[in-house]
Amino acid sequence: MSTTARLILASGSPRRRELLSAVGIPFRVVPSGVDEIPRRGELPARFARRAARDKGMWVATRHPGAFVLSADTIVVAGGRILGKPRDRSEARRMLSLLAGREHRVYTAVSLLCVARGHEESGIDVSRVRFRALTPAEVAGYARTGECDDKAGAYAAQGAGMLLIDRVAGSFTNVVGLPMTRVVAMLQRARLIRVSPGGPSWYAPAGGKG
Repeated sequence: MSTTARLILASGSPRRRELLSAVGIPFRVVPSGVDEIPRRGELPARFARRAARDKGMWVATRHPGAFVLSADTIVVAGGRILGKPRDRSEARRMLSLLAGREHRVYTAVSLLCVARGHEESGIDVSRVRFRALTPAEVAGYARTGECDDKAGAYAAQGAGMLLIDRVAGSFTNVVGLPMTRVVAMLQRARLIRVSPGGPSWYAPAGGKG
C-alpha cells in the first residue's frame, strides 16, 4: 500500500483491509492504541460511536494531514454487549448464548481529517440469527480458533457463516465495515470518484478534496 496515500485505515483487522481494498484506492494501515471498553451504563450504539471516534482521533492527531477511517463493531444479545472472548471457554459460552436466537451487530464508522476540520460518523445495525447449535458444533467451531479476537466469538466471512441462519441488513457491516456507508462518506470527502471504465468502480478523486 502506498505510503503517500491520503487515506489511513485506523485498524489492524485483515477483514477491514480486504473490504476497503475492494474500493480500489490506496490507503495505509495505522492501528490505533485505544482500548474498546464500555463505560458503566453506556448504551451499545453510543459505545460503538464513541469507540470508533476515539480510535480515529488517536490516529488523526498523529497524522493531521491525512483522512482517517476508523470503525468499531460490537455484538449485542439481549441488551448485553459481547466483546472479544478472553479464552475458548468464554467463546463457547458466547456461542451457546447466540445459538438459535437473533442478535444485533453494530458497526460505527468515523472519517476524520484534523487539518481540514473534517469529521463525519455514522452507524449501521444488522440483525443476525444463528441456527440451533449442538454442544459438539459449538465446541468444534471454538476449536478452529476463528472465534479468537472476534466480537461475539465468530467471523461471518469465515467458517462462522455456517452458524448463521439469516442476516437482515448489511452483511459487510457484520464482517466489520458497512461498505455502502463507507463509500458514501469517501465520496462526500472527495476522496473517491466513480470510474466505471477503470479497473475498479472507484478511483482516487482529483483536486484538493
